[in-house]
Amino acid sequence: MSNETKSGLQSLLTPEESVVVLIDHQPFQFANLHSHEPTMVVNNAVGLAKAAKAFDVPTILTTVLEERGGYLVQGLQDVFPEQKPINRTLINTWEDANVVDAVKATGRKKLIIAGLWTEICVAMPAIQAAGEGFEVFVVTDASGSASKEAHDMAVRRMIQAGVVPITWTAVASEWQRDWAREETIPAVTDILLQHGGATGVAFAWETQLLATGRTVSAG
Repeated sequence: MSNETKSGLQSLLTPEESVVVLIDHQPFQFANLHSHEPTMVVNNAVGLAKAAKAFDVPTILTTVLEERGGYLVQGLQDVFPEQKPINRTLINTWEDANVVDAVKATGRKKLIIAGLWTEICVAMPAIQAAGEGFEVFVVTDASGSASKEAHDMAVRRMIQAGVVPITWTAVASEWQRDWAREETIPAVTDILLQHGGATGVAFAWETQLLATGRTVSAG
């Protein structure tokens, strides 16, 4: 990829071309997260992870110095209970051969990254991978920084390097792409119910009304 602006259908994500790397969603990182409300970042990261699992997208979990910074947050680990996160010492995830080898082993070139903090452990690997031929997408609402300015400056810097900012619901929607793909609809619906905020609440209400045959009058 890299720094060329891409457009057209080929620029959208598909499950078959995607690989996800989730970086350092650990207690120590959350302790100084001020760009977003921390529980929202957890919600969005878990929603992204569940979507990746629903669409059979390879997902690599990684932590940094987990013996000091803490284990991966439980909600995220619970999506992939059998997977042991790759624990690093390197700040730049893309300099860790174990992570890079795991990504390359998938054979996929659309690399989706989310993590803490955006300006460090997300920006470094995103920029490097973009320069090595990957199409890199950073899920900005499943990532966060020590300040809003730090997050925003990191996103701007990554865009200059050819990285595409995206949100977790946009990722899931591009993977689904067509509601005629019925095999993934139950999982996507459950994910929206659990992590989609007001959309999930509204859908649950609509389902309740349809089940009881009730209608609601305006006013």
